[in-house]
Amino acid sequence: MSTELRIAGTVNDSIVDGPGIRLTIFVQGCPHNCEGCHNPQTHDLSGGEVVGIDSLLEKVKGNPLLDGVTFSGGEPFCQASALAELGRQIKELGLNVITYTGYEFETLYASRDKNGWGELLGVTDILIDGKFILAQRSLDVKFRGSTNQRCLDCQSSLREGRAVEADI
Repeated sequence: MSTELRIAGTVNDSIVDGPGIRLTIFVQGCPHNCEGCHNPQTHDLSGGEVVGIDSLLEKVKGNPLLDGVTFSGGEPFCQASALAELGRQIKELGLNVITYTGYEFETLYASRDKNGWGELLGVTDILIDGKFILAQRSLDVKFRGSTNQRCLDCQSSLREGRAVEADI
């Protein structure tokens, strides 16, 4: 298990990356290359900076106003094991975890025994899944960029073995 992450940066006190006040961690590296991506600077797998998950956890602990932490990107599932470990520690603090991904839940679920994907799904409360599709861009979908993306209750989805929409 890795205790380090390659990140593009963090945003404190975000209110656009999920409900409540959040610390958003933008991981570095993404294979999807979605047209019109909001964060194209995060695509390069060797860009950004390497940080210890302990330093990220200290940021979380240092903000008593947080409702949760959001893993965004880049593609969080490219660094699933390290994020899963960080997510476990965040959950121990009583906070929730949202993970954005360009993969669909069904793909992640089918490969959950590989690459730490199941571990990251296991600590994720809300999963925003699906690639950003520029032709389906909408400002009317809460916490998403395009109408094809889903907001899923990840734990219910894992229990049922199918995508279950979240009510947020």
